[in-house]
Amino acid sequence: MPIAAPPPMYAPPAPPADFGGWYLRGDIGFSNQKTKDLRYGRESAYSQLTSFDQQTSFDAAGIYGVGVGYRFNNWFRADVTGQYRGNSNFKGTDRFTGTAGGVPYSGIDNYSASKSEWLVLANAYVDLGTWWCITPFIGAGVGGARVSIANFTDTGINNLAVGNTSFASAPSGSKWNFAWAAHAGLAYKVNPNLVLELAYSYVDLGPGQTGVLSDYTGGTTGNVFKFKDITSHDLKLGVRWNLDSAPAYMPPPPLVTKG
Repeated sequence: MPIAAPPPMYAPPAPPADFGGWYLRGDIGFSNQKTKDLRYGRESAYSQLTSFDQQTSFDAAGIYGVGVGYRFNNWFRADVTGQYRGNSNFKGTDRFTGTAGGVPYSGIDNYSASKSEWLVLANAYVDLGTWWCITPFIGAGVGGARVSIANFTDTGINNLAVGNTSFASAPSGSKWNFAWAAHAGLAYKVNPNLVLELAYSYVDLGPGQTGVLSDYTGGTTGNVFKFKDITSHDLKLGVRWNLDSAPAYMPPPPLVTKG
């Protein structure tokens, strides 16, 4: 009686390999910013003060970014991003006391301005594993920020004399700074090409400064106001589009044994 040939035998599938490739990205979000302090360019102006208190705040502002990156494997990727960070209204108040010629006095200065930035960063990320299509990640970036201050005004009053008020304004001022950022977030893989991100970034944008100040008569002393150490807590929603799809798995031919 002939013996039937055994059924074909298939090699087990190979474990999925790390697959890298280029991707494009886009982000929108908003910023929550602050400055360490606002200082007049001539520091000696503060020498006669006996007390000084400053309160400053920025409004939230929109963030719009694009970038291109490369995913090296399942754990590591890097990209270069560019952001426009929209106008954020600034308000500040100084309350102070001092002496002038032995005469004590007190006063208030109120400031207003708007601020925007261009931010360019080179970023690197570590993906921490994937569960149910969700991948937590951390990252860091370094680059440059162009900080622009516009529409700056300074309105002050003190009691050295009755009705002693002052007003100064400044044209727009811009400067490039070294900038850095730390990132953390969650990525959701919609399909092999599309990934959505919810991310937080802490960004250090460096200082900003106004143009040269002038008073209501047009006179100027050549001084500026400086915004020291501008930082931001950013929340962003992003999308990544993979330009290189993973190769489709092709099972090997069956291993057939001959009887």
